[in-house]
Amino acid sequence: MNHHADEPLKGNILIVDDTPDNLRLLSSMLQNRGYRVRKALNGKIALMACQTLPPDVILLDINMPDMNGYQVCQALKSMDKTCEIPIIFISVLDNVQDKVKAFEVGGADYITKPFQFPEVEARVENQLNLKRLQKELQEKNQLLELQNARLRQEIEKRRHAEDALQQANQQLKELVCVDGLTQVANRRHFDEYLQKQWQRSQQDCSPLSLVLCDIDFFKNYNDTFGHLAGDACLQRVAKAIYRAVNRPNYLVARYGGEEFVVILPASNIRNALRVAKRIQHEIQQLHIHHPASAVSPFVTLSLGIASTIPRDRDCLNDLIHRADKALYRAKKEGRNRYCIDLLRSPPRDPQPCINPPFPCDG
Repeated sequence: MNHHADEPLKGNILIVDDTPDNLRLLSSMLQNRGYRVRKALNGKIALMACQTLPPDVILLDINMPDMNGYQVCQALKSMDKTCEIPIIFISVLDNVQDKVKAFEVGGADYITKPFQFPEVEARVENQLNLKRLQKELQEKNQLLELQNARLRQEIEKRRHAEDALQQANQQLKELVCVDGLTQVANRRHFDEYLQKQWQRSQQDCSPLSLVLCDIDFFKNYNDTFGHLAGDACLQRVAKAIYRAVNRPNYLVARYGGEEFVVILPASNIRNALRVAKRIQHEIQQLHIHHPASAVSPFVTLSLGIASTIPRDRDCLNDLIHRADKALYRAKKEGRNRYCIDLLRSPPRDPQPCINPPFPCDG
């Protein structure tokens, strides 16, 4: 069957054989079947032809002068431009060792002369189909890699967007829950957290304590040093209280103005007393000068402590009121001290109002 001009070419074939009659016969047969055929009489010409325009398949004779088929195959397989071209050996050599060597040097198939053309065409078409499938697979893999790269970029973009959203939510949460000046919890967060711990303490029948703190003669401090210095003082005091508390479930909050409050879940009056002592110690270590104070040359705190085990009939505001009453007593009895509300859970120490355990004269 002759090939018509309007039919597409099946493939580009290079035939390498030093016998012109073999070249003409095989070339004519393949051209009539719709293949584009080029011819080379020796290995060197074949190598140059492959570098100029790599064929789809090479039909290669073994017995050739100067450069045999094995050497041509090895040379082609050593070059990036030609290493993927399938090579079909066509040879009179029918020995098993010759065939094995052909595959060892990189041959894809082996045909023994004298050949039958249908076999040649079938083996050529098989190599072309394999090459087409490999090309399709390579293209699909490249497309898949491109899609995966785009997917990774999209995932990375989403991750950055999620991180930005999480950061924005965290910032929003801080704006809602954190006091802007002192960076401890604000009054709103204090109210919410106290309500939550109150309900939990009711369920668990566990104690809940409060320590209410007030900076002594803070108005005098502002009048002496100005409000900017007063803000700096509030910030240092807040950090000192936070250091003294040092428990993940305890909450330090700015209660208002120069007042701070600590919520101590699952802590009785004795634990609250220990926290109050640590707070006074941390404040003393600051050594913030306060010449306008009537009790010390340095900034000091008055503290009120209250504790309870909430019951159904109890009111949450009663605990706050009792801590406030204890704070009022501490101020009334000289400031720079802590007082304990003894309505419930009295401590073993018989003194309800206690002077600080550290000297206050600096």
